[in-house]
Amino acid sequence: MMDGVKVVVAGGTGSLGRRLVERFTERGDDVVVLTRSPRSGLAHRQVRWDGRTVGAWAAELDGAVVVNLAGELVDRRPTPSNIELLRRSRVEPTRALVAAAASVDRPPALWLQMSTLAIYGDAGQEVVDESHPVAAGPPQMAGVARPWEEAVEGVAAERLVVMRTGVVLDRGTPALDRLIRLTRWGLGGRISKGDQWVSWVHVDDFLRAVDLVRGRDDLDGVVHVTAPEPIRNVDMMRSLRQALHRPPSPPTPKPLVHLGAVFMRTDPALALTGRRCVPRRLVEAGFAFEHPTFDDALADLLAGD
Repeated sequence: MMDGVKVVVAGGTGSLGRRLVERFTERGDDVVVLTRSPRSGLAHRQVRWDGRTVGAWAAELDGAVVVNLAGELVDRRPTPSNIELLRRSRVEPTRALVAAAASVDRPPALWLQMSTLAIYGDAGQEVVDESHPVAAGPPQMAGVARPWEEAVEGVAAERLVVMRTGVVLDRGTPALDRLIRLTRWGLGGRISKGDQWVSWVHVDDFLRAVDLVRGRDDLDGVVHVTAPEPIRNVDMMRSLRQALHRPPSPPTPKPLVHLGAVFMRTDPALALTGRRCVPRRLVEAGFAFEHPTFDDALADLLAGD
């Protein structure tokens, strides 16, 4: 287990990044967050960078564990400019980190590269594990994820793990808050046909999976960080209604999803496409999920509400 080492986190100020930083700090790691805007009052060190060019910050990577989470939130309209923003905000920091890793005396001991299961596009009903080929589109999904992963290829690191991750469910985060809000508003019916699969993971299992990956030197390459039981949209919405004590709701037809996405300034493809992804490599490594089903996760995340 790689306890008490230096961990350099890019993208450590987002909701998931903050969770990871807390986890690493609790483990006794020397945590360094690369940030464009350092803030006062934080327990860990912050080092300024611009996310594009190699600077004095590069020295922090010497022999460290590197965690690359940098990237803008995907919850936005899929306009050409927004898609370019999503791509650039991931590729440029990754290229800068890769260049920095090549400049230090000791290569990073471990590189944890964030990625997304959206790299498989709209995968329909097929079960998808790490051996599945990536998709060509949509441009705001696979068209962003493929260059993101390509940017880290050949990095000077002793071990590289690409964490293709499902929707991380956590309290107070946009993904879960939006689902809860829509359900409470009476819009908790299935979306379109409701047969699209949602790959998700409870934040606690995400953090525990990172712990496992850090401690398993035999794990490298692509690893799915997602719950073992993806859920169809129709079943997910039913679970939300039951958990929030809401009555049955009519389905939301596809044209209404597109219309609503305009007003909510989001991407309709987030609701209309799906992937039935499974964490084959985590399971083979002996990982035991604390929240293997969506109902388990929801009960924990809504406890006390």
